[in-house]
Amino acid sequence: MELKKLQKATGITFIFVTHDQEEALSMSDIIVVMSEGCIQQIGTPIDIYNEPTNAFVADFIGESNILDGVMLRDELVSFAGQSFVCVDKGFGLNESVDVVVRPEDVDIVPPEKGMLRGVVTSVTFLGVHYEIIVDIDGFKWMIQTTDFVDVDEQVGLYIEPDAIHIMKKSKYSGMFGDYSSFSNELDELSDAESESVEHED
Repeated sequence: MELKKLQKATGITFIFVTHDQEEALSMSDIIVVMSEGCIQQIGTPIDIYNEPTNAFVADFIGESNILDGVMLRDELVSFAGQSFVCVDKGFGLNESVDVVVRPEDVDIVPPEKGMLRGVVTSVTFLGVHYEIIVDIDGFKWMIQTTDFVDVDEQVGLYIEPDAIHIMKKSKYSGMFGDYSSFSNELDELSDAESESVEHED
């Protein structure tokens, strides 16, 4: 906030370099996302968050579920073994794409009402919301919701068309977006805490 006040008071352009995504989103009029010395995307914070250019940008700015998909035609994409209506156009018929779904844009519903169905593998309470990992055919989705569900519970996922964002394949495809490592880290932390308690006893 102090930097923003200083920038407004002086009326000059600031270039602020950071690896903190929240700082970048909250302070910037324009964001330039870079990787390996190359510009990946330039845009407003809202554009960068809602319309990432590739998997690197989608993963770097916020959490993202990123899946392999096929654009069947305009406004219809296939991923996770299902076809979904979306709002994106201009891709080739049956073009391989990356599909981004932000964790806060997924609704957890009863299994019979879900577009996808899976099993909850981890639940973390973060005050404002729960961060929930759902295993769907081996792919670990992250969901952020105020609704509580329990570990090992069967759930459905419901995704609105405008929550599905389509990106061109890039060299970053397949590198991000599956939260298996997140689940593994939580399991390791839980195991370490259990061992610590055992040693204290």
